[in-house]
Amino acid sequence: MNKKWSLLATAAVLALGSIPAGAVDGVAVEAGRGNGIDIGRVAVQQDWNQRWFQGGDWYLGGYWDLGIGYWRANAAPGQNDNITEIGLTPVFRLQQNDLKGPYLEAAIGFHLLSRASIADKRLGTRFQFGDSLGVGYRFGAKGALDVSYRFQHLSNGGIKQPNDGINFHQLRLQYRF
Repeated sequence: MNKKWSLLATAAVLALGSIPAGAVDGVAVEAGRGNGIDIGRVAVQQDWNQRWFQGGDWYLGGYWDLGIGYWRANAAPGQNDNITEIGLTPVFRLQQNDLKGPYLEAAIGFHLLSRASIADKRLGTRFQFGDSLGVGYRFGAKGALDVSYRFQHLSNGGIKQPNDGINFHQLRLQYRF
């Protein structure tokens, strides 16, 4: 990671840590793999505190997810082997009214990457869209514990070629305050 991105990553972590405690509703850790690339992320969440289409035991809600991640690949000589990313994603979640049990998620967000390539993947731009679908389960006191699987696709949406895109399979652990 070059010096500029190390400073940016440090600033992002400090900024995440300086958010008032009342503004953060959860923290998450993610790990995954896709297209020969390993990924790890940490993120904070802020709930929208909105309940749409509430009926019976279910409703549609959501939250903002702000995260910083690191990608690593076994790259050939001369190829980039890592990327640092910062992402902001609105996440829609279909869940039960009591905030426990199974749920479904869908999201489309924005990611800024430290580089536009990794290993043999050419992403075209450092700006990427990230869309994901997930399934998870909340449990524990007040549904504070959350474990999920996500399928995520990142690409530049055709802004510039090449646009190889990357697909990740991720496991996510989240703690809700």
